Amino acid sequence: MLLLDTATVAPEDRVSAFRAAFDQASVPCRIEHLDPADRVRSRMHLWHFGAASLFTTDASGFRLVRTARHVRVESPAVVALALQTGGVGRFRQFGTDAVVPTGALMLSDLTGPYEFSWLGSGGSRAFQIPYERLGLPVDVVRAGAPRLRASPLHDLVRDHLERLAARPEELSADPGAAVLGSATVDLVRALLVSAAGHGDLARTVREETLLTRLRAYVGRHLAEPGLTPEVIASAHNVSVRRLYQAFAEAGLSLEQWVIGQRLEAARSALVSPAGMRRPVEATARSCGFGSPSHFTRRFREAYGMTPREWQRQHRGGSGAGPVQGRPPLPGGPAGS
Repeated sequence: MLLLDTATVAPEDRVSAFRAAFDQASVPCRIEHLDPADRVRSRMHLWHFGAASLFTTDASGFRLVRTARHVRVESPAVVALALQTGGVGRFRQFGTDAVVPTGALMLSDLTGPYEFSWLGSGGSRAFQIPYERLGLPVDVVRAGAPRLRASPLHDLVRDHLERLAARPEELSADPGAAVLGSATVDLVRALLVSAAGHGDLARTVREETLLTRLRAYVGRHLAEPGLTPEVIASAHNVSVRRLYQAFAEAGLSLEQWVIGQRLEAARSALVSPAGMRRPVEATARSCGFGSPSHFTRRFREAYGMTPREWQRQHRGGSGAGPVQGRPPLPGGPAGS
């Protein structure tokens, strides 16, 4: 949902429009623009994923200041895991100062005072989670927030959020959006507990979020032909037997689920502008299939046509993507 595009707002009204859009998506705070009012620019969107939401901002320089007075104003208890997608952010909360470069994650606890800013043009993708849905004590959240980089889950969660933020309109409209939101919350929960280093709680959360983490890991490594059960299990410090058990408990076959994910990725890639121009075999390899004949056979079994027939069906159209079906949700359930 588009909250604001200052390109459609008169220059003299942009500051107040920015304020109104931000109030709609986040919690009370003071907003200070670092450019003259007539040069303020911004695009903001809010996408819902069940109880959680993704708030995206691309804007000229500004500073947010949430004071103790703002905290006393009744507002939802929320935490936000943000991916800096442009510019360099500066963040201060609970006595910690941090520089947030492009591509970095930042966790802000919106139940407490904080300051955040960037100079010049910048961008942020903030996944906002109600505290009650996160299900973690405040001390664990605040202990883990400044130590996200110390967790081995950091890159996995960052890449998942990046994939989510790349297609928010499509994914938030999908019937599985709430499930995808729950999976993302579980990943954030696991990241915070891991970063905080709470032993007993970490073990519990690791077990509760195992399947979600396994799915996200596979999504990151789909293109690798060497993605074997042994590799997946080792990356999560579990036995191969426990790996198979985790998928079986969800009514899934590990091998068939991975193949289904690869087929869906290939089906989307084949009818992309780049995929239309390159050999089918190259697309198969890029999606983790080592044998072109095996790929063609599995594709026909899944979709009732060969990869080339799928391309011919879409040739002459927009070439922007598949007309039928859709690529898998990152971290969400797969079809095979």
